[in-house]
Amino acid sequence: MDGTPSPQLRLLGQFRLEFGTESVELGRNGQRLLAFLSLRERVPRTVLAGTLWPEVTEEHARGSLRTTLWKLPRGELQLVRCCGDVLLVTPALRVDVHALTRTALSVVTGCGPPPYRHPPLGLLTGEDLLPGWDEDWVLSERERLRQLRLHALDSLAEALIEQDRAALAMEAAWAGIRAEPLRESAHRAVVSAHLAEGNVCEALRHYAAFRDLLNDELGVEPSPLFTRLLAERLPPRAAAGRHERIPGPTA
Repeated sequence: MDGTPSPQLRLLGQFRLEFGTESVELGRNGQRLLAFLSLRERVPRTVLAGTLWPEVTEEHARGSLRTTLWKLPRGELQLVRCCGDVLLVTPALRVDVHALTRTALSVVTGCGPPPYRHPPLGLLTGEDLLPGWDEDWVLSERERLRQLRLHALDSLAEALIEQDRAALAMEAAWAGIRAEPLRESAHRAVVSAHLAEGNVCEALRHYAAFRDLLNDELGVEPSPLFTRLLAERLPPRAAAGRHERIPGPTA
């Protein structure tokens, strides 16, 4: 198998299976099978068949599974392996979702390589998992990854502010806002980045815009944490007139 390129499976965006520079075409069932196995890593045959073909009998579902497995590409490297009644993808298969998960978790847990010489903004702001696929197992995994990305972007923005890299922090924060416009933690990061650069007017303007958005959409005010953060970090002259712009911090 020397010289054989490692297969890559791309599930962020449209489904793509690649061997080196060559794309491999799979039928719809083959795509679903490989995507499900790659996300779960090890799956009993019965669970796999029942998930991918939920509206037919167990016998029919297992038959469809056997047919789909038989139609997978055959070569020196088997994409799917059998271990008793369990199916799993070959460890040689590189899956972009796993790279995203590892990166996001390292950022959230603070185990990344500070001071982020090359912040992983590209990976954290990429495409969603298999857009257009509407099966329950895809929807739940898509939402899990979305939440993980949002938390990673929050953490990355905070870390970059601490490193005096406000412009990059702003990029991370705005990526979170684009994904979820009402996400307060992302808006707090934008305000913190403005204040870190001494842009008090822009910080106040962003806070006011977010307060109006929350009021229009949900009929609520920003959290006491947000108002307290802003009030405590305003310069003395701005703080003296803050009650004209924001409510004072609550206990």
